[in-house]
Amino acid sequence: MKDAAPQPIYLRDYTPPAYLVDRVHLTFRLAPHTTRVISRIAFRPNPAATSREFFLHGEALRLIRARIDGAEITPELTAEGLRADVPDAPFTFEAEVEVDPGNNTALEGLYMSNGMYCTQCEAEGFRKITYYPDRPDVMGVFTVRIEGPEPVMLSNGNPVAQGAGWAEWHDPWPKPAYLFALVAGDLVAHSDSFTTRSGRHVDLNIWVRPGDEGKCAFGMEALKKSMKWDEEVYGREYDLDLFNIVAVDDFNMGAMENKGLNIFNSSAVLASPETATDANFERIEAIIAHEYFHNWTGNRITCRDWFQLCLKEGLTVYRDSEFTSDMRSSPVKRISDVIDLRARQFREDQGPLAHPVRPDSFIEINNFYTATVYEKGAELIGMLKRLVGDAAYRRALDLYFDRHDGQACTIEDWLRVFEDVTGRDLTQFKRWYEDAGTPRLRVTEEFDGGTYTLHFEQQTPPTPGQEKKRARVIPIALGLLGPNGDEVMETRVLEMTEARQSFSFDGLAARPVPSILRNFSAPVILQRETTNAERAFLLAHDTDPFNKWEAGRALARDGLIAMIREGAGPDPTYLDAVQRMARDEGLDPAFRALALGLPGEDDLAQTLFEVGHTPDPQAIWEALERLRDARAATMEETARGLYARHQVTAHYRPDPDQAGARALVNAALAMITRRDGGAMAQAQYDAADNMTQQLAGWSCLLQAGTGDRATEAFYAQWKHDRLVIDKWFSLQIIHAAPEETARIAARLTKHPDFTLRNPNRFRATLGALAMSPAGFHHASGRGYRLLADMLIRLDPLNPQTTARMCSAFETWRRYDDVRQGLIAAELDRILATPGLSRDTTEMVNRIRGA
Repeated sequence: MKDAAPQPIYLRDYTPPAYLVDRVHLTFRLAPHTTRVISRIAFRPNPAATSREFFLHGEALRLIRARIDGAEITPELTAEGLRADVPDAPFTFEAEVEVDPGNNTALEGLYMSNGMYCTQCEAEGFRKITYYPDRPDVMGVFTVRIEGPEPVMLSNGNPVAQGAGWAEWHDPWPKPAYLFALVAGDLVAHSDSFTTRSGRHVDLNIWVRPGDEGKCAFGMEALKKSMKWDEEVYGREYDLDLFNIVAVDDFNMGAMENKGLNIFNSSAVLASPETATDANFERIEAIIAHEYFHNWTGNRITCRDWFQLCLKEGLTVYRDSEFTSDMRSSPVKRISDVIDLRARQFREDQGPLAHPVRPDSFIEINNFYTATVYEKGAELIGMLKRLVGDAAYRRALDLYFDRHDGQACTIEDWLRVFEDVTGRDLTQFKRWYEDAGTPRLRVTEEFDGGTYTLHFEQQTPPTPGQEKKRARVIPIALGLLGPNGDEVMETRVLEMTEARQSFSFDGLAARPVPSILRNFSAPVILQRETTNAERAFLLAHDTDPFNKWEAGRALARDGLIAMIREGAGPDPTYLDAVQRMARDEGLDPAFRALALGLPGEDDLAQTLFEVGHTPDPQAIWEALERLRDARAATMEETARGLYARHQVTAHYRPDPDQAGARALVNAALAMITRRDGGAMAQAQYDAADNMTQQLAGWSCLLQAGTGDRATEAFYAQWKHDRLVIDKWFSLQIIHAAPEETARIAARLTKHPDFTLRNPNRFRATLGALAMSPAGFHHASGRGYRLLADMLIRLDPLNPQTTARMCSAFETWRRYDDVRQGLIAAELDRILATPGLSRDTTEMVNRIRGA
């Protein structure tokens, strides 16, 4: 008899916990397969509760004994947890359980990574450690004792005692169980310190495996910058005597913000110039900032329930974006964020996985750690700040921290502080949290007698479970340019609140050129009839960096669509405009490097789909190749000039100036390689003293089809470094011709260094396949079969990673009937797998449309 299908959990059904926790004492007696966890928990009845049932979550636990106020009990055990009769008064619950971290391949709860004990408890991993009310609105003060032979034993908070074979930790700040952390193993520390603005001395450590000590310095500087920035910009000071980061090789996420003991995927903290690219350094800086900023926006103030996940994640993503903007180039950061938003979140919004920023139901919460919750959630914070202004935003955040410190909160609590500070009614703005989908903002215009009028109409397509959409508040940042390129109206923020709304501007001597949605002021799709001449004008003259970049992107995209649909040649207007832009030495090299990028294959496929054209992945790839060849021919002299002019000869630094110059040099190298067959790329590869230049040279050689020697040399040089070898797996697939992509990916899954048990290696290989649309969607169906095969093999080991990788299939409905049939068959094959996890079952059913 097949198990009953898991039932959804609904936001509307939230009820307060029956019992609250005051104090938690945990003792861990570590052993690879028989770790004992002894808990002593002080409970009290919750006066706000509607039920008095005592239920503790627990999964994959072997109960040894349980007591209430010292008396042995025999509780009722289920697959989900434990029930017992308890006093209607404060009491102490004790339990001793046994867990098997050595065989915990799901990397959730307590598990082992290369001999090191570590934990991952968000969202619901603590229930795999001991019996507990594993929900974010139950917060307690934790004291932890760790016993074992490991030389380093860490937990949350401050160390209070230690001896031979044991250590004790105490976290004075109440926290939910998802923020619990423990690490024990053979580790060494890269240490430093920070003095807060009130004079508190804080010891800082990045703990790594022996041999990785030389890759911690950048991460430590990023941490200190984050601490200083949060004090200066948000007034938030660190609140413990110690801050620890641990690098873990096997980790499902990028990092985790556990109070005082952040656990990081090694890829998100370890870096040296020889092993990490400029992009790696920037990512590390951002992730360290993100997890540190969670100390206040996530830890000190947490979520009432998991439906409020965007409350901590959206706000913290917005904060880390602000930080990166201040540390690096604000325009480049904004453009990069929008590229990522459109590639991941817009795609999510336009398919079967669409959901509101605050979902109203879920089966498995791990499936809602999505671009919508994180990146779109951050966009909502940015819109809110844009609407109320910088000063009011700061006052609202100060009130939020003062009012809700130590609480588990909701989106309503968050919006209420803005209403109380500004007097605004944010009822309509709240729709951004409640309604899925990306609004389309259609624009028409007229000019009459010196008055220029813009007519806006907003419409959001239906999404699963939401057919009709209400009008939203849309902040539209607008500037107007005169015929000579001068700005005749500086940026104003128009506040659209109706389905249709018009705005007029008087006293203009000539019809202006509008610069609409400056700095991407709202996460919408702008639809406006325009000309290539106007786009070239904006690329040349717009004072808003985002819209300058957007004009070039739109020129390239429309030209590519014409090449795909009509067989047209490369657009000479684009080729001329992009060359002028590239030669403009007044522009930031990092901006020019971004502006030389082309729309992605997935972006073009969605554009074609939205105009009623079935996208052909092979035709899209071929059009992009033709345009790249044409641009390389047109810009050969320009590219060689850029390559020579912007070479960085100083000692390597991962700062924005050097990184921007290298990005432009490598964009030029990609064009040069199409003309010289790879001679200059080989020279760069051979001479490179940093990973950015070495990897760029090798990538160009792979693209040119002349990279075999470099591929062998790269592996021989770096086979000892697990993070660099992840790059080796990825790039061979990403730069393969479409007909070879799946074959190369399949061959690499049989390589001795490939393993299903390491999420980084799996994503480096199968993720690279999924990110290569022409190869993944090759008409043979080989890509679909390979990914499905590997997901079926991975699911029993690691359901979280499996479920997230299923999103590679989410756009299947946009393709032709043959490809749809091939994908449907693979989705059905996954669903038919005996014992398929709840995570993967939910994800595939949503994609399949069941």
